[in-house]
Amino acid sequence: MRGRQRWLGAAVALLAAASMSSGAHAQAALTGLVSSSEEGAMEGVLVSAKKEGSTITTTVVTDEQGRYSFPAAHMAAGKYTISIRAIGYKLEGLKTIDVPTGSTATADLKLGKVKSLVPQLSNAEWLLSLPGADKQKAFLTMCVGCHTLQRVLTSNHDAAEFQQVFLRMARYSPGSTPTNPQPLLPGPRGERPAVTGDAAKAAAEFLASVSLGNSEAIEYPLKTLPRPKGRSTKVLITEYDLPRKGALPHDVIVDKDGQVWYSDFGAQFVGVMDPKTGTTKDIAIPVVRPEQPKGGLDIEFDPDGNIWLAMMYQAAIAKVDRKTHEVSVFPFPKEWISTSAQASMVSPTYSNVDGKVWTNNQEDHLNYRLDLATGKFENPGPAKTPAGKQIRAYGMPTDHQNNLYQLEFGGGSIGRRDAKTLEVTIWPTPGALSRPRRGRVDEQGRLWFAEYGGNGIGMFDPQTDAIKEWRLPTPWSAPYDVVAIKNGAEVWTGSMLTDQVSRLDTATGQVVDYLLPRTTNIRRVFVDSSGERPILWVGSNHGAAIVKVEPLD
Repeated sequence: MRGRQRWLGAAVALLAAASMSSGAHAQAALTGLVSSSEEGAMEGVLVSAKKEGSTITTTVVTDEQGRYSFPAAHMAAGKYTISIRAIGYKLEGLKTIDVPTGSTATADLKLGKVKSLVPQLSNAEWLLSLPGADKQKAFLTMCVGCHTLQRVLTSNHDAAEFQQVFLRMARYSPGSTPTNPQPLLPGPRGERPAVTGDAAKAAAEFLASVSLGNSEAIEYPLKTLPRPKGRSTKVLITEYDLPRKGALPHDVIVDKDGQVWYSDFGAQFVGVMDPKTGTTKDIAIPVVRPEQPKGGLDIEFDPDGNIWLAMMYQAAIAKVDRKTHEVSVFPFPKEWISTSAQASMVSPTYSNVDGKVWTNNQEDHLNYRLDLATGKFENPGPAKTPAGKQIRAYGMPTDHQNNLYQLEFGGGSIGRRDAKTLEVTIWPTPGALSRPRRGRVDEQGRLWFAEYGGNGIGMFDPQTDAIKEWRLPTPWSAPYDVVAIKNGAEVWTGSMLTDQVSRLDTATGQVVDYLLPRTTNIRRVFVDSSGERPILWVGSNHGAAIVKVEPLD
């Protein structure tokens, strides 16, 4: 009797498994096995599919059995181009496949070894590979704002030429790319050198000695980060190509109707995209200073859902009506600005508290406020404590009382400016030179911020005046921005260097890294947490694309 019960139990289990397998198979539009001669079935391979004539690319990741599966809900019938990302490998043979209507297509993919890793290395992998201490290499993180490190480390410049390159690059605005360089005007900040003086000479000699384009360069092994595994493979990634190939989507945010808005770091536009269709509209932002570099940085919602933009070297902020797309521009008073004036941040989030919108002049690190009732700016002056200590902020999030936080990208402190008294308080981070960059205030009033120099995430609790830090496990993650959800139980960030976005469980300290399908220069991160699972949105700042990351667990 017991033997029969065991047999019946096994039979039921097999039937259930078969049913689940059949159901899962029925829900897939395209599935298959990814393998190579070297490894057999391969976990952690990113498989991307783009329909012929479409601007949308969908990516999934192979599981521990080497299998991939595209959900039918994300793949309509048609002809698709297939591509992969797996460091050290390339796709052999099959490159396109027809997906039929109402049934599942199967395509097993075979990968082969590449001859050279050089075209595949991320910026972080270049930094891992280079000989020398991290301090010696850290200046190179300043280069990735405009281009990849491959461009630097495959050049044939000698030390003297590299010093000339440093000077030339220092004269371009941050919204420049190799195809669209935007020179700065002469002035107090007309040059932005990554290194100067003796440090520039040492950096130039170092680069000349390690650049693969130089025949006399020293030899060093190229190091790679491991492929995704476990939870890092449970993700669906969607990329939306923007119609303007020169678009630089710096900040990406999503409104209450699901429309995706972005700032263009190198042109006078704010973009809005419908993620259901990928249709994009460019909203022109008036030029205030024709002689200055173009483009905007910070983009935020006000309490009414309208969009505000910091206009960088145009020395102004702008408001875009969410429904009519009408644009209102608020230039800084002429007597306050020089050739180097720069509005990088705008903070309208809690402007309903006192009718004030915070912004900044990055040239001299001044905080400005726009009075919405009068349309006039106030200048509270430098952010100094009563004792005279000044904090020079980059990130400027506001709390629920419209007090202004100050994130010191050039140092290791955070500050807060009281909206009523304008008094400034400064707190040092536990880690030295943590370089707080950008962040947000959560529902409980706690400030979460990226520690770009500390390779971590920080949280300041104003109830205790205490700062807590979490380190990211992947070297050179250098997070740019963070956002907390679920009352701070989960925090998301992204990297300009690793091509990864990271998901932190603050209770356990566990971090899940999701690799993106291609080189992705990530700045602002935005999480839509209104659904069953969080959805992360970022801009591919050098790839003219918007990226959506959906975890499957």
